[in-house]
Amino acid sequence: MVIVFLLVGLAALTVFAGLHHYLWRRLVRDTTTGPGPARRAGTALFAAGPVLMAGAVAAERGGAPFWLQRTLAWPGFLWMALALYLLLAVVAGEAVRPLVARLVRRRTAGGPAESRVPVGAASGPAAASRPATEPVVPVVPGESGAGAPATASAGSGAPARPAADTDTDSGTGTDTDTSTNPDGNAGRGGGLAAGPSRRLFVARAVGGAAAAVAVGTVGYGTYGVLRGPRVKRVTVPLARLPRSAHGFRIAVVSDIHLGPVLGRDFCRRVVDTVNSTQPDLIAVVGDLVDGSVKDLGPAAAPLAGLRARHGSYFVTGNHEYYSGAAQWVAEVRELGLRPLENARTELAGFDLAGVNDVAGESEGQGPDFGRALDGRDTSRAVVLLAHQPVQIHDAVRHGVDLQLSGHTHGGQLWPGNYVAELANPTVAGLERYGDTQLYVSRGAGAWGPPTRVGAPSDITVVELASRQA
Repeated sequence: MVIVFLLVGLAALTVFAGLHHYLWRRLVRDTTTGPGPARRAGTALFAAGPVLMAGAVAAERGGAPFWLQRTLAWPGFLWMALALYLLLAVVAGEAVRPLVARLVRRRTAGGPAESRVPVGAASGPAAASRPATEPVVPVVPGESGAGAPATASAGSGAPARPAADTDTDSGTGTDTDTSTNPDGNAGRGGGLAAGPSRRLFVARAVGGAAAAVAVGTVGYGTYGVLRGPRVKRVTVPLARLPRSAHGFRIAVVSDIHLGPVLGRDFCRRVVDTVNSTQPDLIAVVGDLVDGSVKDLGPAAAPLAGLRARHGSYFVTGNHEYYSGAAQWVAEVRELGLRPLENARTELAGFDLAGVNDVAGESEGQGPDFGRALDGRDTSRAVVLLAHQPVQIHDAVRHGVDLQLSGHTHGGQLWPGNYVAELANPTVAGLERYGDTQLYVSRGAGAWGPPTRVGAPSDITVVELASRQA
């Protein structure tokens, strides 16, 4: 078994390294003409990025000193997102690369005639009288007489050696010595020289566009997380909900993920957004933190400011079991939230129940639907708080009317939603399973990269509707 894990790990590491090498080749090697500051800087970036990313994940999961987690988290996790979108953009660029090359060739072939005359070629009547097959050699004034070839006397019959190009501006924007650059004269006269210079232009055009798209995507996605979640509203009719509970509003908050990146200020922003909705009840459905109470207790302190007429409730998510679930359950209780550990409470009009996350099974604290739901009055509607959508199947068997979940982040980083669909019955939104409805929030925060693409963060106000009304 150990050997299998080692082989799988080695294969994953090989793929990881191979993808980064591919990105380096397309974005660094192919866009520079030789060793120099630009290539060295690009190589350093593609060497440091994956190291920082691995370090950030290892530091968080390994419980490293919090200052080290914070030091590694921002660059390491942002590289995780940036590498993903660089890869997607570069792969997409492979499809358009032939088109760009074709356009460049057409521009070169269709440019002004003088742009295609070799540098140093004679012009005027002398050029017109020269045979078409006679080689054109550059002329260097001051050597072998005016107008003579650079390395052979006129009429000597010896092969002419081209003069070294002493132009110091290659037009490529690189730090390469143009005296040895075969394309040092690229672009003179308004055209693009053929060969390596054209390939360099295409590589820079495609690579530059890919990098710009990736950086812009990650930048906008990070801004979306840091500005805080937006409020969504959804109405859910329940057959057994009495008319007296019609319009009852539950603010669903999931996946805040307080940690080395998202801290106290972010928590306060979430609390302010929740309170602005003036809910009747607040449900925090797991993955509140990524770290210990010792490190993140101050970051979670603003949760004491949550306000709702019928109080605030909490159930564990899988990340609580990576962070000391028992300590966090005690901490949120101190902050004024009521943990529902495989338990339920009766409210006016319906029952509210909560079960532990499935990750708690490793500690003997997994979900117990029987304990939470057995023995209740089945004529009353019941709303269940359960972190993971996969718990819906047990909810259906126990006659739950509505399950409120999170966990998926809606995929967080497109196309991660397709991966999330493989592991979850519902990735985001409201769906029905038999007589049970499931609502999945995309979550308020983010794990790993503080970035979301195609899955904006949310706090959802679920308004219960009575069909009797």
